Amino acid sequence: MKLRDTLHLSLRTVASYRVRSLLIVLAMALGVAAVVVLTALGDGARRYVVGQFSSVGTNLIAVLPGRAETSGGFPGAALGQTPRDLTLEDARALGHLPEVRRYAPLNVGVAELASAGRLREVTVLGSTADILPVRHMKLSQGGFLAHEKGAGHSAQIVLGAQLAQEFFPQSNAVGQRVRLGDRRFLVSGVLAPQGESMGFNSDEIVIIPINYAQALFNTSSLFRILVETKSRGSLASAKEAIRDILKQRHDGEEDVTVITQDAVLATFDRILQALTLGVGGIAAISLAVAGILVMNVMLVAVSQRTSEIGLLKAVGAPSADIHHLFLAEALWLSLAGAITGFALGQFGSLLIRLAYPQLPAWPPIWASFAGVAVAFVTGILASLLPAARAAKLDPVRALGGK
Repeated sequence: MKLRDTLHLSLRTVASYRVRSLLIVLAMALGVAAVVVLTALGDGARRYVVGQFSSVGTNLIAVLPGRAETSGGFPGAALGQTPRDLTLEDARALGHLPEVRRYAPLNVGVAELASAGRLREVTVLGSTADILPVRHMKLSQGGFLAHEKGAGHSAQIVLGAQLAQEFFPQSNAVGQRVRLGDRRFLVSGVLAPQGESMGFNSDEIVIIPINYAQALFNTSSLFRILVETKSRGSLASAKEAIRDILKQRHDGEEDVTVITQDAVLATFDRILQALTLGVGGIAAISLAVAGILVMNVMLVAVSQRTSEIGLLKAVGAPSADIHHLFLAEALWLSLAGAITGFALGQFGSLLIRLAYPQLPAWPPIWASFAGVAVAFVTGILASLLPAARAAKLDPVRALGGK
């Protein structure tokens, strides 16, 4: 039997058993679609996180009080000890390092913002004007105090875009006065709309000078210090220099944690890549289930088509042709299932992107090819046993339907 005849006869056989073929194709398609959609979700989450981190700069270093060990906490915490505070003097010392372009001391707290008969609780960032370029934030109106302490200046505050709209919907927020906690501030600027980034909505925050924040929250310590290096190449040397200078200032104790943005980014990237592979592997299990369905259905088909197989052998068809015939049927079914599943997967990924525009849920090319390839391999492997059984049938017994 020629290859063309084998493919033609097997295609007619597949088409003649519509319900059986439809079930096999559906099982294969769902497996492939699951692989495509789940890997698109996993890879989309990875791209989203990487993009969010990259948006705030990759040459960024965060200095936190307390020495973080592999256990994840400060080693003296179990003994009731507390890590040494970071201070403004520490931050200024880091600003003198040659590798450092700019730095931003940071305090974070919550306070009530009131003005024009409106009152709401807001997140307060206490820092210097350098927090804007360090965090890649921009002002749409006004400005911000350029120094930590400005003699002759009123206490200034920068409002997030949404807060400015809520409190001053009919007028320009710049130049207005607001009350934050028990202190009054003059609105000097409004942040440009930026939306949510890394779970942090910059449109709903206020920024005040660091010295006013420390007075407002009654603290002399810092939450952390953000340091921007002059280049990515100087990250490693800057990290060591920061450790050394703080160790000298803290009586020889290594009691701070220095984290580079690159290190955090690489960690998240590895975790989410493993997650993508994991969900893809879980989805691939459905293809194994589909393969078992193919094998069971084709084994039943062999028993139902013994007379047909006997007739083919009686007219001179060798066992190899019978074997090839069943393999060709599995090939058609796997092809139809893989193409349908690929289309369903792409459509599902499109729906995810439409529902969540911020999530770049594009299926990885490797996952699409892998899903289709696994469907083919699964279908062919599952047909080997039925094909071998059909090829071994005795023609006389097969003609008798036994």
